[in-house]
Amino acid sequence: MKVILNKDLSTLGEEGDVKDVARGYARNYLFPRGIALPHTPQTLKIFEARREEIEVRKAQKRQNSQGLKEKLEALEISITMPAGANGKLYGAVTSQTVADELTKLGFQIERKRIELAGNSIKSTGKYKAVVKLYESASAEIQIVVIGQAVKTETPHGPARPGRRRRDEAHEETAQVNAASDEGSSPSEAAGTGETAVPESGAGETAAGNEDGEAASAESASPPQADAPAE
Repeated sequence: MKVILNKDLSTLGEEGDVKDVARGYARNYLFPRGIALPHTPQTLKIFEARREEIEVRKAQKRQNSQGLKEKLEALEISITMPAGANGKLYGAVTSQTVADELTKLGFQIERKRIELAGNSIKSTGKYKAVVKLYESASAEIQIVVIGQAVKTETPHGPARPGRRRRDEAHEETAQVNAASDEGSSPSEAAGTGETAVPESGAGETAAGNEDGEAASAESASPPQADAPAE
């Protein structure tokens, strides 16, 4: 159905424009919000009476658009993004990214009015963005995308907690074993089945024992009597 716009609507048109829209869209959205009126002979007369003031507002919009164009084209927006050594971005610069940067500078520009070649920027360098303004006017913005190095963990980084605990337990066990080996006594060694044998003096001791036994035997035997003379 045909409607006459009573207000500017960026997705549809300007005040006073005649548009053909879906019936449900008109009844459920445009009419309840006063954005549009039904296209009838009565509404046509109303807008004809307002034609002059509508044109005055349009002329003011064109002037404002020209001033905004000059301000935008004097800008150079720098955007820093994480990037690799080859200049490839980890992510992308989109129209929303540019809109956010413009907001920081005091310009309220809708994302859908910003156009980027290829819809996004994925590498560092210098680019241009086109901002659609009033009617057919547009502005070109200079954009510089700067890469930010991303720190990566080295292969020899700190061990994980679980591995660190296992390593500490192994180290403590090794220390206990070493301490027990160093503090072993001869009696402990004997308990393990090992017999300590003197390397020198063993034969001499045995010989001394045999001599002592022989002397004891001689002293113990009774004296023999002399045989009678014939």
